[in-house]
Amino acid sequence: MVSISASAPIRRPSRNVPLILVALMLPALAAAEQGGTRYTGDGFASRSPVLGRHGMAATSHPIASSVAVDILKKGGSAADAAIAANAMLALVEPHMCGIGGDLFAIVWDPETRSLAGYNGSGRSPKGLGYAALREALGDAERIPLFGPLSVSVPGAVDGWYALHERYGRLPMAELLRPAIEYAREGIPVTEVDARLWADALGEFRNSGLPQEWFAELERVYTTAGRPPAEGEIFRNPDLADSYERLAQGGRESFYEGEMARRIVEAVARSGGHIEAGDLVAHEGEWVTPVSVRYRGYDVYELPPNSQGIAALQMLKILEAWPLAEMGRDNADFWHLLIEASKLAYEDRARYYADPSFGADDFEFLLSDEYATERRGLIDLARAALDVSAGGPPPKGDTTYLAVGDESGMMVSFIQSNFWEFGSGIVPDGLGFPLQNRGSQFTLEDGHANVYAPGKRPFHTIIPGFLMRGEVPLMAFGVMGGFLQPQAHVQVLVNVLDLGMNVQEAGDAARFVHSGSSQPTGARMSDGGRVLMEAGVADAVVEELERRGHRIDHGVRPYVGAVGGYQAVWRDPATGVYRGASEMRFDGAAAGY
Repeated sequence: MVSISASAPIRRPSRNVPLILVALMLPALAAAEQGGTRYTGDGFASRSPVLGRHGMAATSHPIASSVAVDILKKGGSAADAAIAANAMLALVEPHMCGIGGDLFAIVWDPETRSLAGYNGSGRSPKGLGYAALREALGDAERIPLFGPLSVSVPGAVDGWYALHERYGRLPMAELLRPAIEYAREGIPVTEVDARLWADALGEFRNSGLPQEWFAELERVYTTAGRPPAEGEIFRNPDLADSYERLAQGGRESFYEGEMARRIVEAVARSGGHIEAGDLVAHEGEWVTPVSVRYRGYDVYELPPNSQGIAALQMLKILEAWPLAEMGRDNADFWHLLIEASKLAYEDRARYYADPSFGADDFEFLLSDEYATERRGLIDLARAALDVSAGGPPPKGDTTYLAVGDESGMMVSFIQSNFWEFGSGIVPDGLGFPLQNRGSQFTLEDGHANVYAPGKRPFHTIIPGFLMRGEVPLMAFGVMGGFLQPQAHVQVLVNVLDLGMNVQEAGDAARFVHSGSSQPTGARMSDGGRVLMEAGVADAVVEELERRGHRIDHGVRPYVGAVGGYQAVWRDPATGVYRGASEMRFDGAAAGY
């Protein structure tokens, strides 16, 4: 991860940063509750909120948002619209997401007035033991990022059907029809997607791995050997065929039919170990979201094997300080956020893993006592170079979207290949890459996240949800790999402490701390690095450096380096929705 320098106090980001201005917003929660009026702008916000009375969708692509709204208009539920949007995003953002990956979701159900979570992550091959994996890796100390050993069972399709079975109103064929039609007719590639697409393909070409592994990737996602340019029409008839199989044959057509056979063949041909039985046995899991109270609001995330509770840990640590009084032009404000991130991420590196394999002792991480203990490790005068994970008490990058429907159902939905184009392995004729989540295991014996057969790897993708007591308020998320908990916290602090509307909360300059210890075994020993967007006062950045934070100046970050934000807010008094979308991407919110 690299860093860029910050400039003047909150204003429209510098043109030195590749920020794409298509975004949507939400009014200030604090201002609204206090009866105040807030005009969007303040020198940095990209636009005012998008409002809708009957429904709202916020995604990273305008056409995916329009598809979701079309489904809502036809009587579909928020879950239906989320599935349709995800299917569309897998066509237009194939580097980010697709049915070869996993998903997680949080759903507010107005009928039962309850919040449900879904863990749609897949497992490692049951037939590949730890010793056999070490032998296959030779001298390597990590599972490679690309290639067959990084493939875990795709959980997204199972997740679609689980959500649809519980919350769907329209037939699955109706939900997949728009993506099928676009896949056959073609769709122009956006500026950001063209950039990410080309960069991702370059990584595979320069990986040093056998290029025959990626032959189908090249065939499907290039034209005459090059990735599509901005504005160029991309078609994927193979993906259209795959969606039609799902529409006609249901979930089983993916995990037991012709598609399953091709997945197994593609992995085996390149030296991997996913077998037919792994696909047949796959099953996602309904889980209970975990929450903490912050400034009188209840913030919900999903439990491990995802990293969502890192955001909750950060909030627990930060709640003792008056961030609203400090404000964004105070170095203490940023220092506290960065240091809280280091502490939470150290615990993340040690404890977050598949609870089915014994890694279920995480509740102490969210206790008041533990937050007090960890908070005491922060030195306001100096950045920590290394920190240790705490101990339990004695015992005795992905795409994010949010949708709300007329009934009040709200879905916070995130789905990913993990790395761009995942493992790089595309099964013959199916039109989608297989994820590389298996690369996120560690080989460290005794670690909570150590590789084991049939185990779910550590996951970075996290949906978020905000409530106040029993009242649902906001479905939100920020795609972007390891940075997601940091970004969740910054958005929430912007809204709940600083009174920004939710579009402003996403548009405001962010930091990203990188170099923390990781669940894959990497350890922080130098304090890591801080990427700081333009929009933070020069004096603040200089003071952070004086305290020991390492901030690189003048380095152009890659697209998406500070995440991709979407949110849908529902006014509990009027039922009016407000949508927000990341200005740094090409997305949009749409309502009606």
